[in-house]
Amino acid sequence: MNILLVGATGLVGQGVLRVLLQDPGEPQVTVLVRRPFPVASPRVRVMQVAEFSTAALERLDLGGFDACLYCAGPLPLLLSEQAYREATVGVLERVSSAFARANAGGYLVYVSGAAADAGSRWMPLRVKGQAEQVPGRAGLASTCLRPGGIRPTQGERSPHRTRRVIYGLGMPVLALAEKLMPGSFTTTEAVGRCMLALVRAGAPYPPIVENRQISAFAAR
Repeated sequence: MNILLVGATGLVGQGVLRVLLQDPGEPQVTVLVRRPFPVASPRVRVMQVAEFSTAALERLDLGGFDACLYCAGPLPLLLSEQAYREATVGVLERVSSAFARANAGGYLVYVSGAAADAGSRWMPLRVKGQAEQVPGRAGLASTCLRPGGIRPTQGERSPHRTRRVIYGLGMPVLALAEKLMPGSFTTTEAVGRCMLALVRAGAPYPPIVENRQISAFAAR
């Protein structure tokens, strides 16, 4: 299995990469990044571009992948709707288009968010809902995961200082919330295992996987 992973430097992407590297099937992983990335395994290849622009992505060889696991995306804190849409929808559009050109009929799994809805009155949910529509427009089969709160369970460390502090202080609360409200909370490991299970299962792919279903797929 040959996987393209986008967003490997983020909290969720780190967790997904760890799941891939621990899997006994030994999938090959290519990480698409904008910053230098330490190679953790001989099964990891790094594709680095200065920015996810159309021109930069067109220069890459993105062919031969079984799936693209897309975990990138910023928090909406302190971002205008225009900036958040560009970072969430705009980048996904460019990556999806480049991946689709090289992998006709390919498959993309996108980490969206709980209650994402293109018609929502709340900006983050509206933008996430708009992003969910992007892979289909590019001609890709896709599944959108809608996790609620995500607890890091494999030693993942957020690249953002504020988020590291929040997770450090709130870890006991997140662990308890996951037990009491499995429909609203999950873990980085479960997200990674769910993604891998979806790729292995093959078509037909479910268009949406809600938070509670993530654990069910992860257990397969």
